[in-house]
Amino acid sequence: MNKTIGFVGAGKMAQAMIEGIVKSNIIPKENIIVSAMTEKTLGKIKHNYNIVTTRHNKEVASAADILILAVKPDLHELIIEEIKSDIKQEVIIVTIAAGISLLDIERAFGTKVRVVRTMPNTPSLVGEGMTALCANDYLSEEEFAEVEHLFTAFGQTERLEEKLMDAVPSISGSSPAYVYLLIEAMADGGVRQGIPREKAYRLAAQAVLGAAKMVLETGIHPGELKDQVCTPGGATIEAVAALERNQFRGAVMTAMESCTKKVTTLL
Repeated sequence: MNKTIGFVGAGKMAQAMIEGIVKSNIIPKENIIVSAMTEKTLGKIKHNYNIVTTRHNKEVASAADILILAVKPDLHELIIEEIKSDIKQEVIIVTIAAGISLLDIERAFGTKVRVVRTMPNTPSLVGEGMTALCANDYLSEEEFAEVEHLFTAFGQTERLEEKLMDAVPSISGSSPAYVYLLIEAMADGGVRQGIPREKAYRLAAQAVLGAAKMVLETGIHPGELKDQVCTPGGATIEAVAALERNQFRGAVMTAMESCTKKVTTLL
């Protein structure tokens, strides 16, 4: 890809994306430029990835062919006001923030700017990210595919209708946190039964990884896969029954609803 990729903002999500892009060699390092508020953050990024860094958002905006707004939702309006006179005419604006719509970005720039709305997640850092995307009508299919290809550098992608995007944080954007809680709880249970802490985390994490791969690679319904583990009168069905008594699935669904409600009230 012979494009310049600009990041305005360099938080954890941006760094995860940069890590994936650099590791994939999808574009030359010299084609990535990043701005951040502090020299400490920029120094860390420069040291880790050897890419161009700057304290000036306008410098990123004027250089980028694909401009990624990697800032918190409540900062978008301020950042766009700062840079909107500096962007290239053919630039593609990419937002990674929850709750920011395509129309929000268009209105903030005050022009028919090309916009892709995305919701990646932090497993992008290890090349196992999941990103949902949608785009406005000003992009060609080729341009949208190019942005999507960029996100495949650090994981999988899924195109969705924009009306579904506010639900994405609950199922893939924020959900790694739920899984980390599950792994921690499983490890605590193992430690309680005498398994050393380090080994308990490894056993639990690998079990979660393996279960996820079974769903993705076999195409078998998760319920059927669960049934395959639960022998009649066995230990697994006892564990499943205990989870059901404690409303395990209901708790997860309630958590997802809370996440989505928060997304829709962020601004």
